Amino acid sequence: MKPLLQQINQCVVCLPHLSHGVRPVVQASRESKVLIIGQAPGRKVHASGVPWDDASGDQLRAWLGVEENEFYDEKRFALMPMGFCYPGKGTSGDLPPRKECAPKWHPALLSQMPSVQLTLLIGQYAQNHYLSNSKKTLTDNVKNFDQYLPQYLPLPHPSPRNRFWQTKNPWFNAIVVPELRQRIQSIFSA
Repeated sequence: MKPLLQQINQCVVCLPHLSHGVRPVVQASRESKVLIIGQAPGRKVHASGVPWDDASGDQLRAWLGVEENEFYDEKRFALMPMGFCYPGKGTSGDLPPRKECAPKWHPALLSQMPSVQLTLLIGQYAQNHYLSNSKKTLTDNVKNFDQYLPQYLPLPHPSPRNRFWQTKNPWFNAIVVPELRQRIQSIFSA
């Protein structure tokens, strides 16, 4: 696993498209039990090099019911975005993840994580890539999360920008978050 992570950290495939430079952000281990596939690092994560080191990460850890030290334990959580580098700013938020990363790196990483028991698909990019029977919208995917279990559990992006989505969909915090926490606790208490 270590040589693969070193290769990813040295990747410059997207350099011509990223004016702010490359800084691949990933966390994984052969022992990782839960895989979190997100979109792409934001500006703050690009600066720190620490996955989910922002307000979205705080919200995600709250949903999971875990502390930072548990979240950053690579034997517990693998953190693999669809795009490994910050894609830059768009007109209404960050640009979409670069399309080169997932086909180039995901298969190799997945082949070296035999202990993964649950994959959390955060946001539409991860869901569209991994769910062959994906619903038409992210809301439908998340609402019908039980159709993707036990392998996948689709989630909205935990960005503060999505607070309106959570307010509009109270079933998420009432049904999905408790199910998510129960599954996480079950995996780590076994």
